Amino acid sequence: MGREQWKKVLVGSAGNMVEWFDWFVYASFATYFAGSFFPDGNPTAQLMNTAGIFAVGFFMRPVGGWLLGRVGDRKGRKAALTLTVTLMSASAVLIAIAPTYAVAGYGGAVVLLVARLLQGLSVGGEYAASATYLTEASDPKRRGFASSFQYVSMTAGQIVGLGLQILLQRTLSDDALHSWGWRIPFVVGALGAAIIFYLRRNMLETEVYEESADDATVGGDDKGTLKALLAHKREAFLVMALTMGGTVAYYTYTTYLTKYLSNSAGLSKQTATLVSFCALIVFACLQPVAGALSDRIGRRPLLITFAVGSTFLTVPIMTLLRHAGSFWPALGLSLLALLVVTGYTSINACVKAELFPTGIRALGVALPYAIANALFGGTAEYVALWFKNGGIEAGFSWYVAGCAAVSLVVYLTMRETRDIDLNRVKAAGAPTEPAVEQTV
Repeated sequence: MGREQWKKVLVGSAGNMVEWFDWFVYASFATYFAGSFFPDGNPTAQLMNTAGIFAVGFFMRPVGGWLLGRVGDRKGRKAALTLTVTLMSASAVLIAIAPTYAVAGYGGAVVLLVARLLQGLSVGGEYAASATYLTEASDPKRRGFASSFQYVSMTAGQIVGLGLQILLQRTLSDDALHSWGWRIPFVVGALGAAIIFYLRRNMLETEVYEESADDATVGGDDKGTLKALLAHKREAFLVMALTMGGTVAYYTYTTYLTKYLSNSAGLSKQTATLVSFCALIVFACLQPVAGALSDRIGRRPLLITFAVGSTFLTVPIMTLLRHAGSFWPALGLSLLALLVVTGYTSINACVKAELFPTGIRALGVALPYAIANALFGGTAEYVALWFKNGGIEAGFSWYVAGCAAVSLVVYLTMRETRDIDLNRVKAAGAPTEPAVEQTV
C-alpha cells in the first residue's frame, strides 16, 4: 500500500482503538463498580445488573447503525467517523462522573444506562464506518490485510484498558479501586476521544466514496436509505448470519473471559486480568497475518476454519479453562481459543463491505451487523451469567458452539468475495465480478 493509504488506515485505526477502549473498559472494570450502582447483595446478581446495562448498549447499536450508516453513505465516511467519536467522548464523561447508589440511589444507574445508550449509538455506527473506510482506502489486492487493522485497533483498545487495569491494581488498594479508582479509565477515554476528534476532522475521504457520485447502482436520493437496503435483503441477511457465531465467540473470549477465570476458574482478579492482557497481545498480532493470508487464499477458508474450530472446540476449551488453576494453563487455552476466533475477526470487516455497492455500503454493513450483535454478542455475557446463576454453567459452552455451527452453514454456502471490485458491486441478484473459484 502507498503512503497515503497507510495514513488513512492508521488514522482510522487510531480512532477505532479509542472507541473500543471506552466500550470495553465498562466490561473489564465492571467487577469493581458493580457494587457502586446497586444495593449490597449477591455479587453475581450485581454483575448481572451491570451486564444487563452492558447488553442494553448493544440494543442501541442497530439505531446507531441506521443513523450513522445513513450519514456515512450520504455525507461520507469521514463525517460518520467524526460523529461516532464525539458520542463516545460524551458517554465516557457521563460514566466518569456518575453518582453512586449511596449518593443518588438508582439515579447513578440511570446515568450509567444513558451513557451506555450513547455508547451503543456510537459503536453501532463506528464498526461499519471504520470497516467501510479501511476496506475502501486500501489496495484492492490487500483489503484483507488492511481491514484486519479494525480488530487490531479494537483489541488494542482492550489491551490498553486491561493494561491500565493492571497498573491500577498494582498502585491502588482494592478498596480504592472499588470506591473511586474505576473512574480513571473513563476519564482517560474521554481525553483520548477528544484527540481522535481532532485527527478525524483532518482525515481524507476515500477515493471509492468520492467516485460514488457516478454510482448508478444506488441513486443519490436513495443512498443510505432503508429502501436501498431492502433491495439487498439477501446480503443483509448474510451479514447477520455470518456475524452470529463470530460475535458470540469473540465476546466470550474477550470481555467475558476475565470474569470467567475469576468467578468460575478460581483465579484471582489480578491473574485473570493478566491472562487476558497477554492473550490479547498475541491475538492482535495474529490479525494482519490472517488478513494477509486471506488475500492469497480467499476469505471463505478462514471463516470455515473458525466455524469448525469453534463448533467442536468450545466445550473442551471452556471445560479445561474452568479447571486451569494457574496462569500458564489458562493462558495456553485462551490463546488456542483466540487463534480459532482469528479466522473470523481478521477478515469479517472486509467480507461484509465487499457485499454491498458504495451507495449503501455503510448502512448495509452497519444495520444487519448491529442487529446480530444486539441479539448475540451483546447478550453473550448476560447469557453466560444466567447459565451460571442457574447452576448449569456448562450450557453456555454448548450455546456458543451452536451459534458457530449455524454460521458454519452460511460460510459453506456463501460466495467468495476476495476479488470483487468495490466500484462494480451491483444490486442484489445482479452479476458482479466473474465467478471466483471457491477453494476451501
